[in-house]
Amino acid sequence: MPRRVVTIYSRKRCPLCDKAKAVLLELREEYHFTLEEVDIETSDELTERYGLMIPVVHIDGEEVAYGIVNKIDISNRLQNGAK
Repeated sequence: MPRRVVTIYSRKRCPLCDKAKAVLLELREEYHFTLEEVDIETSDELTERYGLMIPVVHIDGEEVAYGIVNKIDISNRLQNGAK
């Protein structure tokens, strides 16, 4: 089975982003996924798309969470599949 990819869209100086990243790092120990972090400030398109929603979490390209990221919800998605 291919390794899952979890992407977090965030920006610097964002306390919610820091909390979400900590949750994902903790979950990565259990679910062994690849974690990618994208700074939305590197792209006008990403800033426009996610500026008010960050952090935004995608699993294998599917948006699964934004704002306050719930560890249990992400864990369930990783365990049961993102679809």
